[in-house]
Amino acid sequence: MKIGIVIKNYAVGEIFDKSGMPNKSGAEFHAENHGKLFIKNGHTVYLMTKKSHLLTKDRETLNGIDVVRLHAPFRWLESILRLYTTHKNTDAFYILGIPRFAVWIIKAAQWQHKPTTLVLTSSVEIFDKNENWRNRVFAQCDNFIATSQEIADGLVNKTGIDRSRVHLIPHGIDATHRFYPAEPEEKVTLRKELGLSPEHPVVLFCARVAPNKGVRVMLDAWRIIHKQRPDAQLLVVGGGLTTLLKEIKKVSRTEADNTIFVTGEVEKPDNYYRMSDIYIFPSEFEALPTTLIEAMGCGLACVASDIGGCRDVILPGKTGFLADKHDAAGFAAHILRLLDDKALREKTGKAARELAVSKLDYQVIAKPILDVISKKPEE
Repeated sequence: MKIGIVIKNYAVGEIFDKSGMPNKSGAEFHAENHGKLFIKNGHTVYLMTKKSHLLTKDRETLNGIDVVRLHAPFRWLESILRLYTTHKNTDAFYILGIPRFAVWIIKAAQWQHKPTTLVLTSSVEIFDKNENWRNRVFAQCDNFIATSQEIADGLVNKTGIDRSRVHLIPHGIDATHRFYPAEPEEKVTLRKELGLSPEHPVVLFCARVAPNKGVRVMLDAWRIIHKQRPDAQLLVVGGGLTTLLKEIKKVSRTEADNTIFVTGEVEKPDNYYRMSDIYIFPSEFEALPTTLIEAMGCGLACVASDIGGCRDVILPGKTGFLADKHDAAGFAAHILRLLDDKALREKTGKAARELAVSKLDYQVIAKPILDVISKKPEE
């Protein structure tokens, strides 16, 4: 099967913006990982996206994916021309989000009688099909994939899509080869390499360092935790706002006895999960957070905000714990309980790992996704 992935931005050429925030979005990670997943399963993949920067190439191959960048102001025309020339005979279209130029690809697919699947990975992408003509075209897609129950419900209740066309499928992780628990000896080695104490527990925050990821709630929680467990260490992994990164370092230095370790942006977070014991994720809004399910895959006991897709995977008291997104004391209470009860920590982490392997691994989600995108509902 020849699959065309459509996404607003992809490999824009700049790692960070002026504020220090990473440019690569979650949807871009999904496009890359699912493209590689489709190729692994024997399919041919290309990707159409915007050309946003002068120095990015018009066309190149990245990770085995043929990436085509469409030029403003005629992206709609270029996309249609390519579907009848360089990228003809496409069997299925996999559209991530709601990029404006994608409506013309949807119309071209309809003319060619090819199935289109719209994938929503954020609740902010839920749209009202009666709001404008573009939304009406998006609503004409054959299939819809929602990565969280909240998004699936929004597509039915707000957009008005028949529930039979909405499929709840997580975007997944590689819980087999990348995100898996470390053996005790390896955990010690990884901590020593980073300068962390092998004997003292490590709480991990791994996400963009931005206000909407709950960084200040995390810091308030740590102030409480540090007073009761001064031996615990907080590892902050991820790039973000320069001002916030400086604030975290200042709190560590002046209020937390240098127990907060900040790495900045890292290319692969795998080993940071594997050297940790507990994961804290106080984000303000999420669909299905990739970092949370990566932590679960690595067998961490997780404490996350009671929002969106976190509710889909965190079963309170079994696979983790939920707290109100603004309640620093609530986060601190759950984490202190896990720090003080090693058996509970290990039991919770094991259950989280089992859920990740059985429900979230790429090997599990590949067939359902391919089954959905390859079919047009019977007219």
